Amino acid sequence: MNRSTRFRPFRRAVLALTVSATAGCGLLPLGGAQAEAAPTAFTLAAGGDILIHPQLTGQARRDAGGTEDGDTPPDFTRIMAGVAPVLRRADLAVCHFAPVVGGPKGPFQSYPDFLVPPQITTAIKGAGYDTCSTASQHTLDHGPAGVRRTLDALDKAGLRHTGSARSRAEAQRPLIMDVKGVKVAQLSFAFGFNGREVPEDKPWLVNQTSFARIAAAERAARKAGAEVVVLSIHWGREHHPEASAPQVALARRIAKETGIDLVIGHHAHVVQPMEKVNGTWIAYGLGNQLARHDVPSGLTEEGAIGWFEFTRRDSGGWDVAARFVPTLVEIPPDDRAPDEAEPAREPGAPRDHRLVDVAAALRDDRRLSERQRARYQVAFERTEGTLLNRGAAKDGLRPLTELPG
Repeated sequence: MNRSTRFRPFRRAVLALTVSATAGCGLLPLGGAQAEAAPTAFTLAAGGDILIHPQLTGQARRDAGGTEDGDTPPDFTRIMAGVAPVLRRADLAVCHFAPVVGGPKGPFQSYPDFLVPPQITTAIKGAGYDTCSTASQHTLDHGPAGVRRTLDALDKAGLRHTGSARSRAEAQRPLIMDVKGVKVAQLSFAFGFNGREVPEDKPWLVNQTSFARIAAAERAARKAGAEVVVLSIHWGREHHPEASAPQVALARRIAKETGIDLVIGHHAHVVQPMEKVNGTWIAYGLGNQLARHDVPSGLTEEGAIGWFEFTRRDSGGWDVAARFVPTLVEIPPDDRAPDEAEPAREPGAPRDHRLVDVAAALRDDRRLSERQRARYQVAFERTEGTLLNRGAAKDGLRPLTELPG
């Protein structure tokens, strides 16, 4: 999968480091001379939940030159721009698209039955994402028509997708992508659909979680040629930073009884830990990538991009190194004084909704106020602490970029 050429030096550097680390493991003849064999390797970045609340749509309309309540088509590009450099560095970038897409002019809806502007899909693609999981608790918010509209919008934006389907044939066809010559499959499952049942006449409409179904989907992907299988799973308890007992139990079973290479969790809307189980990395919850809850908790604005470096072992299988990038959704004050047209702001408060790569902003953005710097540092340290609190440091989990000193 081709990525922007400006990141080729980074990948060459990663490859050089990997080759250096494996020097002496084996040489292959080339043209009569001994030449070092470069290992097969690729990088994968995965983000948290994408949910578009009305405040984000209003911001996107303002960014497009209109008013928050006007009819200007929203443009989410500037909101997401802060994470684009990370996503574009990866050989494969995986998003979790939780809501249902509406028509270009609306109407749009928020919780509990999401209906969001299709323009978000082009911003997701523009930020660097290649593929999205679509099995979430909101997949059936607007029935089969909503599923079709959502997948049509993702197709139009050039995003691959899996987890929901428009037909039985589509559901039965594993999503397998060529990533630097490696066939990578993505699976997507969700625990339930806000009390809605999967239609009896369309059981293929969305993937509902069970161990048996997940294991069968992996077998189908392997049969279709997948060399790596990644599972995106919508699970756990909302707003709980610790993994639930059912999450942990299912994760352990997946790691021990299947060949799935990586598990990426969603749904909690807050960051949850990562750990390595039986050689498989489990990201229990990456928090929100982009959302603006009606009552932000501080934790709901924080998220993480998981960064995974896959290297093929000489003996077969894959070594996976895990890193993370703390992110933050900046939320401006929205309380208006009675005689003010603009929101009242404290000194140093953000003016716009923006998705931020925390470490990069602390390192590079000299416009940050002291208030913002303090908030960013809290976000970084809290995200790091949560991700590591099941002992993942011993398995090498660390930030992709350290917090600046």
